[in-house]
Amino acid sequence: MEDFVTVRGIILKHAPTADYDWVVTIFTSDRGKITAFARGARKPGSKLSGLVEPFCFGTFKLFVGKNSYSLIEADIENYFEGFRQDLEGACYGTFFLEMASYYTRENVEDVDLLNLLYMSLKALLKENIKNRLVRCIFEIRALQIEGEYPGASNEQRLLEDTRYALEFITKTPINRLFSFSLSSEVLAELDRFTLELRKKFIDRPLKSLEMLSAIEKE
Repeated sequence: MEDFVTVRGIILKHAPTADYDWVVTIFTSDRGKITAFARGARKPGSKLSGLVEPFCFGTFKLFVGKNSYSLIEADIENYFEGFRQDLEGACYGTFFLEMASYYTRENVEDVDLLNLLYMSLKALLKENIKNRLVRCIFEIRALQIEGEYPGASNEQRLLEDTRYALEFITKTPINRLFSFSLSSEVLAELDRFTLELRKKFIDRPLKSLEMLSAIEKE
């Protein structure tokens, strides 16, 4: 077995372990979701300090042990620092991370979902697109990537603009997805459609939804 590997991905979550370590979950492009130990990362002055926070996107060098990975170094390209000053954006972003964690599996390549996650997080930092629309786009396209999106049936009473938005979301390249806006009426209908999909296909509670739901009710 190779002793070291380099992976590209994003930190989904971390948790303290031992005296000074973090255990981190990384969503990688070629190995899916992996867990790694960042030893000593909680010590002041550690070279890994600040590099294993959720949302950190970049390249990670890992030591491959018999039963686990250990994070050796990280080259972070995007910290998504804007979320630190934007509570609403952070809540949406955390929801996206949790959804990605729900879908991705260990040692299963999922490049499209990783790209969608990254572009969705970038879209949350834009002022010209509503966060609620970014969420709808993310949820629908993620379902499609995972082969679960059922489409809109002819029996469903949807506005023509809503059907057009759904077609755009499912057929447009990921790097051009977040390039449109909707009227309040169409966005509300798209939101209801997305909620029904979530109820049908997500089979467990998502911790980030409670705060996100509170924000969207305001």
